[in-house]
Amino acid sequence: MASPIETGHAKNLANFEDLISFCAAYGATYNPTKAALKTAALINQLSAATVVVQSVKTAKTAYDNATNAREITFKPLKALTTKVVNAIAATDAATQTVDDVKTSSNKIQGRRAKAIAKPDAKALAEGAEPVRTASVSQQSFDKLIDNFAQLIATLTAEPKYLPNENELKLAALNTLLADMKAKNSAVIAANTAASNARIARDKALYDKTTGLYVTAQAVKVYVKSVYGATSPQYKQVSGLKFSFLLRN
Repeated sequence: MASPIETGHAKNLANFEDLISFCAAYGATYNPTKAALKTAALINQLSAATVVVQSVKTAKTAYDNATNAREITFKPLKALTTKVVNAIAATDAATQTVDDVKTSSNKIQGRRAKAIAKPDAKALAEGAEPVRTASVSQQSFDKLIDNFAQLIATLTAEPKYLPNENELKLAALNTLLADMKAKNSAVIAANTAASNARIARDKALYDKTTGLYVTAQAVKVYVKSVYGATSPQYKQVSGLKFSFLLRN
């Protein structure tokens, strides 16, 4: 469902089209000296604004598709790293190496290596301060990539890690890592494109000197000056509402 703000942009475009239609219907009596207020210029401005508003929708769709693809790629990661831990634990690799792999896996899983002891209820009731602990959550996509890369580096340095299962082999793990990096980079690029598209839309619609909103207000003032404040023509255009939706 479109947000109220996005709906507002579309409503501004629709009302501007109505405004142009009224001005064109006035014929030769609608003859502003300012070039930007002439009917042809208004048509061009509407056309340009429509393009940039549509570009925001296109960019958002691309961003949504990129985030969806990233989510699908990252989804099997936690289950896969659990399998990797079990696979190396079943070898003759040194205990320290297995622990290093477990550490990377725990970060990917978003859990601590050791559970935190529960606070003593009686002590807390007597006013003791609870022990404060630092968060270990490293669930951002860049952190997941970093920790998975560390896990692979540990496995690569262990000659006894030679699984028979294709999905656990180093080649497969490195392929997944490369895909994760690519999907994350694609989201970053799509986010930049979407942000730039919104900037272009806001400029086209709400620039304080040349935006569609400002032009609409100027047209209303001109119609008022030509036909009068109580004229049916001014009532036509003054009834068209334009919202200033530029975000701070």
